[in-house]
Amino acid sequence: MKMSRKYFTEIPSPCFVHEENKLLNNLKILDYVRKKAQVQILVALKGYAFWYYFPLIKKYLDGASASSLFEAKLINEEMGVKAHTYCPAYLDEEFDEIAKLSKHLTFNSIAQWEKYNKRIPTGTSCGLRINPEYSEIEVALYDPAIRGSRLGIVRAMMPENLPLGIEGLLFHVMCEQDSYVLENVLEQVQTKFHHYLLQAKWLNMGGGHWITDDNYNVEHLIALLNNFHIRYPHLIIILEPGEAIGLDSGFLLTTVQDIVENNGIKTAILDVSFSAHMPDTLEMPYKPIVRDASIDPANKPYSYRLGGITCLAGDFMDEYGFDEPLKCGDQLIIDDMINYTMVKTTLFNGVKHPHIGILDIDNKFKLLRSIPYEHYKYRLS
Repeated sequence: MKMSRKYFTEIPSPCFVHEENKLLNNLKILDYVRKKAQVQILVALKGYAFWYYFPLIKKYLDGASASSLFEAKLINEEMGVKAHTYCPAYLDEEFDEIAKLSKHLTFNSIAQWEKYNKRIPTGTSCGLRINPEYSEIEVALYDPAIRGSRLGIVRAMMPENLPLGIEGLLFHVMCEQDSYVLENVLEQVQTKFHHYLLQAKWLNMGGGHWITDDNYNVEHLIALLNNFHIRYPHLIIILEPGEAIGLDSGFLLTTVQDIVENNGIKTAILDVSFSAHMPDTLEMPYKPIVRDASIDPANKPYSYRLGGITCLAGDFMDEYGFDEPLKCGDQLIIDDMINYTMVKTTLFNGVKHPHIGILDIDNKFKLLRSIPYEHYKYRLS
């Protein structure tokens, strides 16, 4: 009889597991870029908010960016620095607190700037988000430059000059893309906003930079940014990748609970949910890598859909190929699950949230958190 497929005996299932060695490799690449290109690099909490490692990240990067009051508070509390904050709209009852917690405040519209500019604390640098009306993102859900986008100010809506008190500009029109896409974006930004770049003190190039991907040309990025410095030597350049920090540095451990068959299709039902715990896989959509399995089931003798544990009919991934039949108790490892996956998890259907842990520098497991029933109950009323 086939033995159960086990990767770890000491890790509870399901569990998000961050691998410290891989995180360090990513941070060293980013630190190399920031030094060679003379730029600031921030961790964007909307993509990576594993705050256990904020003290480590602080040694390699220049801080963190927030898109909400809660993110700004987490940055202040766990990294010990003020946030670079941008919100599509600031809430009146939150603004004074979020401004106090922020080093940079970026506004999405002139109206928002005019509403709040008298309430800016001394020493806080303010900016505007611009929209170059150009991106190479293929999925509309993730494209801030679609026609009619609510994100950022298009050139036609900009005032003649930067308003008094505005010191910086921010654009963000990339998603999991390389420096060659950034080069094309910068051409559009310079063509449309050159006049304002000359007036600004800093330029935030947003996120979506896949700098730590194996195929990313880091030297091209450095050359591109250094050439940009030559044209605009007065500008402080800021990048705020989220996914690049945690890229390929952790996994979701899950266990097969049942095998069901319908019209010749076998589904391995897991103790996790694609909808609740890996929502990007359904939103993007994309098919995540499963260790020791093939995305193309034709490459292996046995194929299974992977089914989530919620009642949502579409909570599954189409077939993967395996060398041997799956059985109850088998562990599966879904790779690259530390980035947007973790920050987007929900408690939909009241299903058990994965534990959270790390494999430290010595590859020893440490359990950081288990999510109790009270967290589910507290979110409802």
